[in-house]
Amino acid sequence: MRIGIVGPTASGKSELAERLARELAAHIVSVDSMQVYRKMDIGTAKPSPSIQQQIPHHMLDVVDPAEEMSVAEFQTIGLGVIEGREAAGNQMIIVGGSGLHFRALIDPLVFPGSDPEIRASVDATPLATLVEELLAADPGAANLVDLRNPRRVTRAVEVVRLTGLTPSVRHDTVEAQAVRDYEPVAPTVIVGVDPGGMIGRRVVARCDAMFAAGLLDEVSGLAGKVGRTAAQAVGYKELFPVVAGEITEDEGRSAVVRATLSLVRRQRTYFRRDPRVQWIQWHNDADKRWQALSQLVELTA
Repeated sequence: MRIGIVGPTASGKSELAERLARELAAHIVSVDSMQVYRKMDIGTAKPSPSIQQQIPHHMLDVVDPAEEMSVAEFQTIGLGVIEGREAAGNQMIIVGGSGLHFRALIDPLVFPGSDPEIRASVDATPLATLVEELLAADPGAANLVDLRNPRRVTRAVEVVRLTGLTPSVRHDTVEAQAVRDYEPVAPTVIVGVDPGGMIGRRVVARCDAMFAAGLLDEVSGLAGKVGRTAAQAVGYKELFPVVAGEITEDEGRSAVVRATLSLVRRQRTYFRRDPRVQWIQWHNDADKRWQALSQLVELTA
C-alpha cells in the first residue's frame, strides 16, 4: 500500500511525512515541481541535508535550474524510483503540493511527449488557424478543449501532429477513463493536510523564516541562471526584481506572501476535487496532528 500526503503549501505535510517515514522506515518521494531543481533550496523548502541523511528522499535536486523538466519526465523518473524501491521492499510515502505531479505518479496519466520542431511550427501559427486545424481533424474537440485558451489549443494541435491522436481519441482511452474516475495504478491511501484559517499566519511565518535563512542571497546567486520554468517559482519570481534593484525588499517580501497565498488557493481547489483524499482534522498541536494521521493510515493501510 502506497501512502500519499497532500495539501497546500505551509500546511505541515512534510513534517508529518518525515515523522511517518521514521515510524515505518519508509522512503519519501517529493512531488514538488520546483524541488527538482538544484540550488533552489530555501525558497522551495527542501528538507535539510541532515533530514535527508536520516530519511531517504527522492526527486530532489534532479536537474539544474537552467534546464527544463516536464511532467512526463518527472513521471518517468519518479515511477522508476517508486517501482525500484518497492521491489526492494521499501514503503513509499509520496508527499507534496504539486497536484499534477502527484497524479502523474499514482494515476495512469499518459503524456504524449513533445517535438521541438513541431512545437516551433505550432507556436508560429496564429491561434485562429490552429483552431481551424484542430476542428478539421476532430470536430468533437470543441467539447474537450478550451478554444479560447492558446496554450491548450497549441498543445492539442502539437499532439495531433506528433501522434495522430485527436482529443476525442485520447479522451476515450481506458487510461483516460481511469484518470477521470480517480483510479490509481496501485492501492494508495491519500491523506490531506490543511490548516484552514491558520494558513495565512503560517504562510507569513514560512516567508519570514525563509528570508532569515538567506533566501535573498539564494535568489541573487540564481539571477540570470534559471530557465523558463524555474524562473516562475514562487519565492524566486517575486524576488528577482529585488536583486535587480527594481523594487524594495519589503515590496518583494509582500509579493512572495501574496503569490504563496494565491498558490494555496489553487492547491486547495485541485486537491479538494479528488474524492480519494481523506482530510485529517487539523490541530495546532503537532502531536495531535500526528495522532490523527497515524490512526488514519493504520485504519486504511
